[in-house]
Amino acid sequence: MVEAINLKKGMIFEMNGKLIKVLEANHHKPGKGNTVMQMKLNDVRTGAIVQTTMRPSEKVELAIVDKKNAQYLYGEGDLEVFMDMDTYEQYELTKEQLVNEEKYLMPNMEVQLDFCKNELIGIELPTTVEMKVTETEPTIKGATAASGGKPATMETGLVVTVPDFINVGDTLVINTTTGEYKARA
Repeated sequence: MVEAINLKKGMIFEMNGKLIKVLEANHHKPGKGNTVMQMKLNDVRTGAIVQTTMRPSEKVELAIVDKKNAQYLYGEGDLEVFMDMDTYEQYELTKEQLVNEEKYLMPNMEVQLDFCKNELIGIELPTTVEMKVTETEPTIKGATAASGGKPATMETGLVVTVPDFINVGDTLVINTTTGEYKARA
C-alpha cells in the first residue's frame, strides 16, 4: 500500500478492480482547508482519462508490473504492433491505450512492454527519441538559441517548440516525458 502523496507519474495502482496509471500528480494547498493531491489518472484498459483529487493520506495498492524488452514494428489501422525481443512474439495495443506515447513511436524503436497479471497494459518509451523535422518556419538570419523559439512538426506529427536556427530535415533529440526539444542529433 502506498499513500497518495507518494504517487508519481507513471506509477500504476489498482482501485475498484481497475488498473489506473498516474499521468500527473500535484500537491495542492488551498488557502483554507486541507492539502489535497490533484491527480490526472488514466484507466489503462479503457484509455479513459480522469481528473480527480485525493487526500494525501489516502492509500492505494500498487500493481505489480512485469517488463519485457520489445521493438515497435508498425501501426495498422487502430492497432500498434510490438515484438518481444527474446521470444519474437508479437503484441498489439490500441491507439487509445497509447494516447500519450503514440506521437513518439518510430519504426524499430526499442520500448518496454508493461504486463500486469499476464495482461499487456502499456509501454514505456526511452527517455529521448531522435526525429526529423518535416515542417517549420524558415531560419531567421542572426537568430540565437536565446529567443522564444518556433513550432516545428516532427515526422510523427508531434509539434515541438524549437530554437529559431532549426531547419526542415534536421534530426532532433526530443524528451519523451516532457515533449520538449533537447538538442540536435
